Amino acid sequence: MSAVQKTISPIDNTVYVERPYASATEISQTLERAAAAQKEWRRVPVAERARILSRFVDEFLKGKDRHAEDITRQMGRPITQSPGEMRGFEERARFMINLAPEALADTLYTDKPGFTRVLHREALGVVFIVAPWNYPYLTSVNGVVPALMAGNAVILKHSAQTPLCAEDFQAALDAAGLPKGVFQTLVLTHDDTAKVIAAPQVAYCNFTGSVAGGHAVQQAALGKFMGLGLELGGKDPAYVRADANLDHAVENLVDGAMFNSGQCCCAIERIYVHESLYDKFVDGFVDLTRKYKLGNPLDSATNLGPMVRTSAAEFVRGQIDAAVKQGAKALVDPALFPANKPGTPYLAPQVLVNVDHSMSVMSEESFGPVIGIMKVKNDAEAVKLMNDSKYGLTAALWTMDEKAAREIGDQLETGTVYMNRCDYLDPALAWVGVKDSGRGATLSRVGYEMLTRPKSFHFRTQI
Repeated sequence: MSAVQKTISPIDNTVYVERPYASATEISQTLERAAAAQKEWRRVPVAERARILSRFVDEFLKGKDRHAEDITRQMGRPITQSPGEMRGFEERARFMINLAPEALADTLYTDKPGFTRVLHREALGVVFIVAPWNYPYLTSVNGVVPALMAGNAVILKHSAQTPLCAEDFQAALDAAGLPKGVFQTLVLTHDDTAKVIAAPQVAYCNFTGSVAGGHAVQQAALGKFMGLGLELGGKDPAYVRADANLDHAVENLVDGAMFNSGQCCCAIERIYVHESLYDKFVDGFVDLTRKYKLGNPLDSATNLGPMVRTSAAEFVRGQIDAAVKQGAKALVDPALFPANKPGTPYLAPQVLVNVDHSMSVMSEESFGPVIGIMKVKNDAEAVKLMNDSKYGLTAALWTMDEKAAREIGDQLETGTVYMNRCDYLDPALAWVGVKDSGRGATLSRVGYEMLTRPKSFHFRTQI
């Protein structure tokens, strides 16, 4: 294997970043520094940690325009959309910083005279974060900020597609005055990533990626008792009920399926529509999809960029072709998108009908700009189809009946249920998956529970 990691930009297939892989000595030294620094950092009061992390957010946002352009050049998101990740980064970071004093506070029980009983949350130690490319700052901040606020040291290994994101975090944290060694980054091969997970200094691993990657992380951790947070694949469904606001549903679901070329952890990948709205919904969905402009993401007129790499686009093309051969009907003519070219990451959006769950496009994660739409007769049929998946990250309901949404949501095998929205993380709520979408949680108070361990103090004060 080459000793250099190369980042190929999907814009033009050229090398955008090159970074050397860490040596065995560098990895060992990084782990030792993290373990030593954490022993001091855990003693820093939460209020002081909050001041440092707040300065980190300020320092990071000074370079927000450059960071946004780097996203576009590294993974292909349109330049007009990349700045939205900066806003999301700030929202999540500041929320988790502000939540920390409450989430990490001791619980004191005073109902037994002569005893002091305290439930305390203690930092785990060294947290290893393996972050993906599709939302490189948002997925990172979900783990980095709460882990540091909880008193842990952090080692961040970012995707080979987006290495500059880890470097940007390091620079901003250094400028904010974070003590040396408390946050570090490593450029690692897959084998070395597994070795870091297995290292005795690492107490917790937060991984976002594929199901296969999640299994590899679990395998690497088998030799010790450590915590794992795994956000893996998804095939997130939406259901449009008979009482839905049709125009709102169409607009939001097209965006939920096509934004970031469908390369979102919680992108809408399959839609079920009540038979009374089906024809109008499909017509509206197709009409809006045809209005996208596929092209160079550095062009301000582009609102659909390339997929991250050619192999990803070819996978989706294969899903579409296979579905059509099985009887699906493709409603969008790729000729409407001149930039669409087989053998490149540039892929036209597609809408498929006459689909069923025997087709890969309705059962296997696509992670691309394609959607299958099915007609259903009632809520019961919709619930059955939505649950007919090995994944369970999010599910979205379009209805004006909140009570019905809760009743349906209670039956869904998923981590998050939306009503009249999709493809969004609220930092006040736990981000969690079920089935092959993973385990553990980030964000919210629950996220802090993942990054700490309970410690009980039971003192008899009167003898």
